[in-house]
Amino acid sequence: MNKTDLVNVVSANTELAKKDVDAVVSATISAITAALKEGDKVQLIGFGTFEVKSVGEREGRNPRTGETMTIAASKKPSFSASKALKDEVNA
Repeated sequence: MNKTDLVNVVSANTELAKKDVDAVVSATISAITAALKEGDKVQLIGFGTFEVKSVGEREGRNPRTGETMTIAASKKPSFSASKALKDEVNA
């Protein structure tokens, strides 16, 4: 499912206009992204938690040359599904 499919499903279930649903979905994604950029955790009860995890600097290899290189430390977004979501998917 992509964003357009999500907008179509939510629009059909709520009988709201697709452009209104698209605006809400876009605003939700933007709000989650902004919170993660600030280092905040976003917890949606019954769905899951979005958070930023730090990945330390590490050694790697260039696959073409085999040369050893240092991969810089970075931050990565992470999602942990809630128990309710896991139970629903496995039902």
